[in-house]
Amino acid sequence: MAALGYEVQVVMHSSGLSMKLMVEDVFLAGIVEGCNSISVIILFLSFILSFYGKASTTFLYILAGSAIIYSMNILRIVLLSVGLFEYPQYSGFLHSVFFPLAIYGTVFILWIIWVRIYSKWKKSA
Repeated sequence: MAALGYEVQVVMHSSGLSMKLMVEDVFLAGIVEGCNSISVIILFLSFILSFYGKASTTFLYILAGSAIIYSMNILRIVLLSVGLFEYPQYSGFLHSVFFPLAIYGTVFILWIIWVRIYSKWKKSA
């Protein structure tokens, strides 16, 4: 977020179970394990393997999809942080509705692309 003009620090929380996100020396949010997108990538991977295609295509799609999901998650965290800092009154909506919709929407679109174009179960024309 420094590129956006904010002074940011991420420090270990005293409990050791999360990280504290500090923006402009103000505690903004706790970042827990679920924020790292690993569980979403595992969900994505499970679906792709359930509807596998050619081995090389499946492997490349898993790598590309995982990179897309991880990048979307980083963007989600940055935008959520800015949103929470600038518009704290919308924190519930941003954290619980908008950004989960963005990350799971991305996964859903990747699934649709996979099934319709690359998997062995795609519709025959």
